Amino acid sequence: MLNPTPHRNGTASEIYGDSWYAATIVDAPRRPALYSDLDVDVCVIGGGLAGLTTAREVARKGWSVVLLEANRLAAKASGRNTGFVLPGFGADADKLIARVGFERTKDLWNLAQAGLDYVRDTIRGDQAPGVEPQDGWLYVSKRDDSDEFVKDVALLGELGCDIEGWPTERVREVLRSERYFYAINYVRALAIHPLNYALALAAAAERDGARIFENTPALSIDPSGVRKRIVTPSARLRANHVVLCGNIGLKSLMPRLAATMVPLTTYVITTAPLGDRLTEAVRYSGGVSDTDAADNHYRIVGGDRLMLSGRATTWARNPRRYLRALKADIKRTYPQLGDVEIDYAWAGSLGITVHRMPQIGEVGPGVWLASGFGGHGLNTTAMGGNLIARAIVDSDQTWRQFTPFELVWAGGLIGRAAGQIRVWVKRLRAAVEERRAKARELAHWQARLNAAESDSPAVLEDEEAAASVPDRIDIDAAAVSETLLPEKNPPHTTPSDSAPAETADPAPEPASAERAVPRAGRRPKRTRTSAGRAVEHDAEA
Repeated sequence: MLNPTPHRNGTASEIYGDSWYAATIVDAPRRPALYSDLDVDVCVIGGGLAGLTTAREVARKGWSVVLLEANRLAAKASGRNTGFVLPGFGADADKLIARVGFERTKDLWNLAQAGLDYVRDTIRGDQAPGVEPQDGWLYVSKRDDSDEFVKDVALLGELGCDIEGWPTERVREVLRSERYFYAINYVRALAIHPLNYALALAAAAERDGARIFENTPALSIDPSGVRKRIVTPSARLRANHVVLCGNIGLKSLMPRLAATMVPLTTYVITTAPLGDRLTEAVRYSGGVSDTDAADNHYRIVGGDRLMLSGRATTWARNPRRYLRALKADIKRTYPQLGDVEIDYAWAGSLGITVHRMPQIGEVGPGVWLASGFGGHGLNTTAMGGNLIARAIVDSDQTWRQFTPFELVWAGGLIGRAAGQIRVWVKRLRAAVEERRAKARELAHWQARLNAAESDSPAVLEDEEAAASVPDRIDIDAAAVSETLLPEKNPPHTTPSDSAPAETADPAPEPASAERAVPRAGRRPKRTRTSAGRAVEHDAEA
């Protein structure tokens, strides 16, 4: 059951859902709707993070720019997500390498990191109120697979990512859960209040000269000619460039573009204050993810509350339906917290492309697209907005790095159903692998106890085998921040409270980057859509 907390912001909750973010939103002015015709250099459609970044960067160059938002700024995914600002993309690095090669993948990764750095610099430079950045992201494995762990760390190090490889012992010192084994600590990642960040970005864009209009949907676009024509309920605009940043919200305006994404809704909860028992269980101040699936991404907010997201669906549902499942996820990971009470529960929907990469570029003369940021949206929206602004103002061609990731039809209703089945299958597979890993760990310790009781030489053999694990890390020391060490505590022994995260042995120089959103199993047959034809068709519609 959801607690009827008295400190909700009723007005903000109507717009942004019954969220922790709505309850802690900073004061921000309401922008008016557009009622008079305008001529501008650039018209940006969509008031999420991609649109706000684009508008700000175009305005900083001295060009006239208008941003149109159909509802309120950041009312959808941009203001409802878990707030993780991560390096990389939704697509796995090895999949990108197979598609475009290592060097080009490294270039793309650098662009994604630049997007993350842009968010950090904006927060610092504008002294953004209420954003409360927290450093770091810990990607935790629930499988005892040192070979896979070493492979991931090595690849991320080669891509130039700032990471630390953590052995099981160190992970369980900061996350007091027996479910966890190895982890990769992404040193330069952030966790933020995304709604307050979006509002700070909007204020910065207006200071630089951008004009922002809320409750002003774009009803139609005529992309022909040098001056594009945009029709709204009460006014018309003409612009040399139009930038579409609506994600799945483009469905009414550009249905064929929206059809290149599978909608995915995740459900987020925030607990009532848990006091010291939370900070004893979770001694990591940044974001934590413990699965490849869209489950169990969490962090501490408000000092002693736990925010957790998961239970993704391809059809949006009432978040209250998932309260019991999400509470069970918390209890399964941290039984010492007991039965937690939930103060906030909300949902956020985003768009996932078939190739899990963002859609960035010119889809017709003077018509630009920045969309499909699902999975790693906070860094890639910043990246995409900057790339398109530079392309428009400076004729910069860096956006062409994304031309291999074409507009691909996502399969309609069948694609959504297939996407939901993939989520379920991955969740089931992860649960089976976790149980197997825990069974192996228990069997390992039982064998050691039995051998110790019988004074068997198997103890020595087992220690030698464990000590050989670091020898299998055959990569440069700069790529892996620390070697894997055999555990010193059996799985049912909680590490001592005298060894908090701060006193753990420091890792050597970090390496770095990103682990991404789920891999689908077998891909459905793709139908390619010509970007130019899609725009023309949608404009006619």
